[in-house]
Amino acid sequence: MAPIPALRCGRIKYTNDLPLYAAFDLGVLEFPGVLIDAVPSELNRGLLAGELDVSPVSSMFYAQHADELALLGGICIGSRREAKSIQCISAVHPRELAGTRIAVTTESATGRALFDVICRSGFGFTPSLESSDDPVAEHERDGTPCLVIGDVAIDAAFAHPEQAHDVGTLWYGLTGADMVYALWAMRKDRVAEQPERMRAALQAIVPALRASAAFGRDHGDEVVRLAQSQRPRPDGFYESYYRALNYDYDEQAQDGFLRFCTMAQACGVLDAGVTIGRAPESPEFVDRV
Repeated sequence: MAPIPALRCGRIKYTNDLPLYAAFDLGVLEFPGVLIDAVPSELNRGLLAGELDVSPVSSMFYAQHADELALLGGICIGSRREAKSIQCISAVHPRELAGTRIAVTTESATGRALFDVICRSGFGFTPSLESSDDPVAEHERDGTPCLVIGDVAIDAAFAHPEQAHDVGTLWYGLTGADMVYALWAMRKDRVAEQPERMRAALQAIVPALRASAAFGRDHGDEVVRLAQSQRPRPDGFYESYYRALNYDYDEQAQDGFLRFCTMAQACGVLDAGVTIGRAPESPEFVDRV
């Protein structure tokens, strides 16, 4: 029997994923596949195009393609309250931005949709969101409000602390719920087309991801040192950042994500015909492949 080719697996190109991947980066665990780094919008496209076999994707992208994608349960990137790496940089509070152009990063699906839902459901207006290759540069040039994610958002909040509005905090203030920004998924048709390959690969990848996530929880100091070596920030920042983020796609996280989807459908941000269910536990999913 020919060897099963290694799966091509996406990885988010931000420091927010280090608690999930530090064990692989530090050589504590070996990842049973090929990791491909990219920003969320590129991972979304790559998974749907068949360039990736398994990948974290924007949670909004998953919601838009729930009929085509299957979730790997257990892990996510989310927040219980503040997010720190999704920021609206604006001289006025976002509730005052009705009719004002807002420059939005092209790297985001969930951040953009979440801000849209907050404005429509919480502030009573549809925001004027316009994609930009460099939203922060626009803000610094002429004060244009901008919406940014990832490490750019963190840097922008440091540079403009009085104008930084954490979108995770805005969501929590509106709903009191968790929010989920990224989920791990694979294409359903790939499972049907290559069942043996996908079963064998997932039986290795899912436990490895969970083991690495456990390492990140248990070795926070090592994760912080790794983050500082990649992108130095003020002392104490990464400890606070990783405490704010949630990596367990538990019942509380799923409740928050389902609430987001329901609100997004109600205000027209997400197709009303989409059905979003809870994630299966990964071992059960693997057994069904």
